[in-house]
Amino acid sequence: MIEFERRDGLAVVTLSRPDRLNAVTPAMVEELIAILDRLATDTATRVVVLTGAGRAFTAGMDIRGEGAGAPPADEDAEPEGQVARIYRSLARSGEIIVRLREIPQPVIAALHGPVAGMGMSLALACDLRVADPTARFIAPFLKLGFSAGDLGLTWLLPRLIGASRAAEIFYRARPVAVKEANDLGLLAELADEGADLDAALALAGELLARSPFGLRHTKELLNLSLDASGLRGHLALENRTQTMAFLTEDLAEGLTATLEKREPRFRNR
Repeated sequence: MIEFERRDGLAVVTLSRPDRLNAVTPAMVEELIAILDRLATDTATRVVVLTGAGRAFTAGMDIRGEGAGAPPADEDAEPEGQVARIYRSLARSGEIIVRLREIPQPVIAALHGPVAGMGMSLALACDLRVADPTARFIAPFLKLGFSAGDLGLTWLLPRLIGASRAAEIFYRARPVAVKEANDLGLLAELADEGADLDAALALAGELLARSPFGLRHTKELLNLSLDASGLRGHLALENRTQTMAFLTEDLAEGLTATLEKREPRFRNR
């Protein structure tokens, strides 16, 4: 139910359950975690694209299918009550969000159709988002009796668009169409209908031409900045990273290429 394809320096991860708008099952959660764990140590893959098959990115967590909302049973564990089971399922799904932020590769979301519930968390956990005109961000939680604190959503959205705008979207539980999402700064690019994946792959190609060291460590520093205790501490992290960059062959190539007015040929050294 999760398709994984490697290309030159690129991985494409596809949620593939189109008959259910790619609604995510517990089995898919485990597949995604396993894929992201492999990518965490995959130095050959430098950019990741995440998308959905068919008419949707994803309609969110499957709440109607067999075993919906429950993680795989652990036969060796003690029996658990409903509260513990629900909490364990949510905690396991949240590991996907953490891993999307922590893997060294920039992740580009190619969005179309519903980007709902858990799907909105997945999309916002990616580094960049490309969407076609059919995409709609949907956080319906307050209409359903939940809070909007679902899989990192109340951490991610305020950091992207500000607390006040995020509160309005959450409290009113209203869909956000592509134009508004773009105006809010959620999107890197708008694509023609049906062309979101092509646009995401083109953007990935642009990133692949950049310094591998620079991509990896810029993502790390951006993430650390979100939790930084202050400017001085973050400056120390930046200084550490730039010092390491000075020792790479790719920096010399980048400077030489700039002086020679040509595209650099980075070798990840």
